[in-house]
Amino acid sequence: RFLLQSLEDLDNSLRKLNSRLFVVRGQPTDVFPRLFKEWGVTRLTFEYDSEPFGKERDAAIVKLAKEAGVEVVIENSHTLYDLDRIIELNGHKPPLTYKRFQAIISRMELPKKPVSTVMSQQMETCKVDIQENHDDVYGVPSLEELGFPTDGLAPAVWQGGETEALARLDKHLERKAWVANYERPRMNANSLLASPTGLSPYLRFGCLSCRLFYYRLWELYKKVKRNSMPPLSLYGQLLWREFFYTAATNNPKFDRMEGNPICIQIPWDKNPEALAKWAEGKTGFPWIDAIMTQLRQEGWIHHLARHAVACFLTRGDLWISWESGVRV
Repeated sequence: RFLLQSLEDLDNSLRKLNSRLFVVRGQPTDVFPRLFKEWGVTRLTFEYDSEPFGKERDAAIVKLAKEAGVEVVIENSHTLYDLDRIIELNGHKPPLTYKRFQAIISRMELPKKPVSTVMSQQMETCKVDIQENHDDVYGVPSLEELGFPTDGLAPAVWQGGETEALARLDKHLERKAWVANYERPRMNANSLLASPTGLSPYLRFGCLSCRLFYYRLWELYKKVKRNSMPPLSLYGQLLWREFFYTAATNNPKFDRMEGNPICIQIPWDKNPEALAKWAEGKTGFPWIDAIMTQLRQEGWIHHLARHAVACFLTRGDLWISWESGVRV
């Protein structure tokens, strides 16, 4: 639902620029060769995906584009830094401790600044004809079309889209005292609820530019601290995000234990009954069951709650593989 809302928001933004979003159904390797011919495509531009699955998918598309004589432009914008450059500076292997990662990026140039907002004048150079049946052919699909039941669906906890993301960013940066002191926010019971300043899913799904966040934070810090340089700790959560992307980018087995060179091989128990009770929130431990119920009903849980149920599943109580937990 979050992704569909994000696509609808993008379509609405494009409408204001006299354009539309084209959502094409099908597998990329089947769809692109057809579109290259039908639309007379001369250039294909997309964002670099650092994850192994994405790199494999994109390599196949680049090959098809070159065969069709289509120029390919790949932009690195989902992360602050060039992950391959980080790995190169660390002796051609990913840094596996956060301290080492910080040492590497402290030697690098600052991240590129975000590009300016697209204006109507720029869109004049890439006008497309919008057909009357556009919504039927290229419209954003519904949950029902994708096979998801909607009966009894609760209101969305997180509203998808760039519009919501930018509003949350403004609220986030209103906390000038936090920015000035770069302290971790103090936790209480209310911290486990959805925060009106939470940004994580918006960064994950491209609704909010990590570089825009970085430099808005940078500018505000210099304003309240009279032009002094912000410390790395101010960007802690953004940098942890970069750290894990770097660790995963050249490791196609990052999401599994077997064959993963940076993962301890543990003889986990296989207990389908215990796994099912954990997944359904029926362990008998109220804290764990409440979290799993929230995950099932709302589709998200606070990161501290994630730590709790992950620990319970693995080394804490059930001794069941984290891979089984990922599939829930």
